[in-house]
Amino acid sequence: MPLPTPAAHRQLRHRRTIDVQIFARGDGFWEVDAQLVDLKTRALHTSAGPRPPTRPIHDLLLRLVVDEKLNIVEAGSASTWVPHGAHCDDHGDAYAGLAGLNLLQGFRRAAQERLGGVRGCTHLTELTQVLPTAVIQAFAGEVIDTSGSGPDAKQPFQIDRCHALRAEGEAVRLHYPRWHRKRDDSRSDHNPGATNIPG
Repeated sequence: MPLPTPAAHRQLRHRRTIDVQIFARGDGFWEVDAQLVDLKTRALHTSAGPRPPTRPIHDLLLRLVVDEKLNIVEAGSASTWVPHGAHCDDHGDAYAGLAGLNLLQGFRRAAQERLGGVRGCTHLTELTQVLPTAVIQAFAGEVIDTSGSGPDAKQPFQIDRCHALRAEGEAVRLHYPRWHRKRDDSRSDHNPGATNIPG
């Protein structure tokens, strides 16, 4: 798939890094650390004072503790670098309010309802949106059966959740032949790509 050609003389001005790391604890719970870092390539004046390009504008961490059914049992956030000092942190760690949600059952919508706008930090709330698929990647093949090969196996979780792994596609025919199906052009409502991770 072609990318737009980059300009010959473009100059990097801003870099945002999102890093999600997921740890098995060995007690049936998993820890999810999601970090967002914003760096400028030039000095910037913020309300908290001047910020040289070696120091982040944002360095934010969101941590969840989840069980193997993707229920959030504990959550919290930390802000190492923010542009407006204590004003950025006075939400009283609203992110503890993610506890009780399930990452597969309306999580994205519920997180936005609980933490969107002035109820939380824009960037931490945005960070919640990448968590369901990141945790599923960590659980794939370890907590979630992705092979679908056993005699009593159910259709693997990942089939019909992306273009490449649509049930009528070539990748499923080659790698999951048991779960491949022929395309039914007579069904006008057939759109497996519309089935995605809830939330």
